[in-house]
Amino acid sequence: MEQLTRERPRTAFVTGGSGFVGARLIARLVADGWSVRALGRSDDALGKVAALGAEPVRGDLTDRKTLVAGMRGCEIVFHVAAHFKLWGPRALFERINVRGTRAIVEAASATPEVRRVVMVSAAAVVMGKPEPMHTVREDAPLRFKRYAPYSASKARAERLLLDANDRRAGFETIAIRPPFIWGAGMPTLDEMVHTVTVGRFQWVGGGGQAMSTCHVDNLCHALMLAADHGRGGEAYFVSDGHDGTLKSVIAPLLATRGVDPGQRAVPFRVAWTLAGLMGIVWRMLRLKGEPPITRQMLRLIGKDFTVEIGKATSELGYSAIVSWEKGLAEMRAANATKPEPATAVRRADD
Repeated sequence: MEQLTRERPRTAFVTGGSGFVGARLIARLVADGWSVRALGRSDDALGKVAALGAEPVRGDLTDRKTLVAGMRGCEIVFHVAAHFKLWGPRALFERINVRGTRAIVEAASATPEVRRVVMVSAAAVVMGKPEPMHTVREDAPLRFKRYAPYSASKARAERLLLDANDRRAGFETIAIRPPFIWGAGMPTLDEMVHTVTVGRFQWVGGGGQAMSTCHVDNLCHALMLAADHGRGGEAYFVSDGHDGTLKSVIAPLLATRGVDPGQRAVPFRVAWTLAGLMGIVWRMLRLKGEPPITRQMLRLIGKDFTVEIGKATSELGYSAIVSWEKGLAEMRAANATKPEPATAVRRADD
């Protein structure tokens, strides 16, 4: 009689699992036979990760006791959660992006089964002064610009993560740095549609800036490769493998929603000055919401910024699995069932 044996599934702990990247990562892990536990604070977040096939773990990102309990028996921790905004109090970026990462690292290092933490960092961690940067490699220094609370906090979080690498103790930490993340369901697309439809959209510098992109599925592919092949204590840039321009990227994304951004443009220097003035006004008057334009936003999209992925290719075995054309086709199909842009704008204003 033939005896059937089953290998025990690999187990991962995921933060940010109800978000854009985290949800796609959970879906891929489950499809590949992993057992997944996912952290969530709200009933809504816990319901989303459960629907994806993960075991919900209720708790806060900075709650070390809950984190340790949730990580027991897990081999890999995927730290995806982050506060990604282009404006807001620095304390919030610090609490979620830096203190949250510190809690994840401390909990993982205190859990014997965890051998590796793989974090979604950001290509923006190396962005300093607003100047062109081409084919940037991992040896570029981290930057901590005060006007860029998101990228500065991610840089601090990455440094904290990689400093915790301890190969001799069998505990390794790895950072994956994607540039502009896109794909069906990307939350920033609704914001761009709103900006266009209310007449506030202009191409900074004409839109000819070179930029690298990373489809969400390519990012998830890189995260899973890093779980097995990454070198502890290292960071890796990943992208779609080819570069575009701001206009050649944003215009087709908006077109998947039937929106034409037009040709209005503003010089970078003018936009930079206006963003600085708006930041002062918003802080002094404590205005609600975000300014129409911020210096963090301009640093991300206002100057050439492309990355080199040779290190990820050679060490992780990474190459893009979703092309630009395929990703756009998926977005067109997904957006075909969404409301018209005007409806989306009303919903955003509610």
